[in-house]
Amino acid sequence: MTICPELRAHIVRLHHAEHWPVGTIARQLGVHHTTVRRALAAEGITLQALSPRPSRIDPYRPFIAETLQRYPKLTAARLYAMVCERGYAGCPHHFRHQVAGMRPRPVAQAYLRLRTLPGEQAQVDWAHMGYMNIGRARRPLMAFVMVLSYSRRIFLRFFMDARMDSFLRGHVEAFEFHQGAVRIVLYDNLKSAVLERVGDAIRLNPTLLRLASHYRFEPRPVAVARGNEKGRVERAISYVRTNFFAARSYTDLADLNAQARRWCEGAACARPWPEDHRMTVGAAFEAERAHLLPLPSYDWVLGERVAVAVGKSPYVRFDLNDYSVPHTHVQRTLAVLADEQRVRIFDGPAELACHARCWDRGQQIEDPTHVQDLVAHKRQARQNRGYDQLAQAAPASAQLLQMAAARGHNLGAITAALLRLLQRYGAQPLQDAILDAIGRGVPHPNAVSLALERAREAAGLPPPIPLLLPEHVARRDAPVRPHPLEIYDRHGRRPEHPAQDQAED
Repeated sequence: MTICPELRAHIVRLHHAEHWPVGTIARQLGVHHTTVRRALAAEGITLQALSPRPSRIDPYRPFIAETLQRYPKLTAARLYAMVCERGYAGCPHHFRHQVAGMRPRPVAQAYLRLRTLPGEQAQVDWAHMGYMNIGRARRPLMAFVMVLSYSRRIFLRFFMDARMDSFLRGHVEAFEFHQGAVRIVLYDNLKSAVLERVGDAIRLNPTLLRLASHYRFEPRPVAVARGNEKGRVERAISYVRTNFFAARSYTDLADLNAQARRWCEGAACARPWPEDHRMTVGAAFEAERAHLLPLPSYDWVLGERVAVAVGKSPYVRFDLNDYSVPHTHVQRTLAVLADEQRVRIFDGPAELACHARCWDRGQQIEDPTHVQDLVAHKRQARQNRGYDQLAQAAPASAQLLQMAAARGHNLGAITAALLRLLQRYGAQPLQDAILDAIGRGVPHPNAVSLALERAREAAGLPPPIPLLLPEHVARRDAPVRPHPLEIYDRHGRRPEHPAQDQAED
């Protein structure tokens, strides 16, 4: 601010004549205090430095400075507790304000601008873009970003997870998009790339190493907390958030990826190249294309591979949903190979089932043939168990069933009826009754039931009571002993000789 002569003279007069301090002059004239100081300094007036007021924290400043020098990240709350133990009685809010000014600041570092050769390097990272709701499932929306370090060409692909199979798919599709591979790919310390790191010793993910061997590139992690080493992918992610994803509407994941592909080929390539604003990123990539490594002659096999255990029900649990398998493969360990569209289930090299992938949760995806085969197997199993039970209890039942089959009768209904008769009458009576029905040439449960009843009446036995029947049902089959009818006749007529009747009674 330029100080006019009138204002400067007014400031000097207030300072000399009225003895106003700098702050009072600044407030009353509506100017900044540095303006007042410059006006006084221009007149040769030296202001005396004000001595700071004593504070309760002053005796503890050496201790605080020494502690912060040894432990720079020590919190103010812990430091406040330490000085309170040494006699400090001040307010914690004032203490925090004082410690903030005493905390050592990191030394500013200068960085060299990194330059790379064409086709030499690419940088890769994930970016979290929110969530997608599919039915009852809430899936994370993750953006895989690969940027070529020389031309700054961006590849963008969205996934609903950040698992290893999605990480590998992103690399494969990015190399196909760029029509070649680079020699070095930079990563930060995400688990898909770095499993363990102790100092300079790094253990890379073996699956990533196999992919790198297939495409002939070197996976290279950057140093810990050195984001500047892969700043180009960080800036590319920021550019994706603001230029592509902000206020973007889409129907599903496939629609979003189709829009991302068009954006990468269009607007992202049309932006100016940072190294020379007279060129575009697309033009710089055309110059870089010839320096990329050629793609392998055969494709990398994509898909998530997991081993799953099948319980007693013919379903495998994969990614929050159940997928059906043939009932002949229950209680086994099978392999699942899944991508974004399909879920394939294998037993060794044999493919057992192929389902459309469901991104909802808690769903049961079935192949109708699997269910029908299981129902038929259960029905056949029940019949076989009935046949075995009848054959052991009444061997003649096999001949009766053969005769019934020759006449086109329902063997399942006959078997069920014979089993009920076996439960009511027992094994030997049923065997005799079946032989009687065969002798009469009537292979039907009704003929067997009539033979059983004739044998029971001939033996003078009560009707059989089924086991475990309710009491009111069992009472219906209980034998009833009728009373003599003469009793009712005697009570109905009038006695002619009462004394005689009393004697008879």
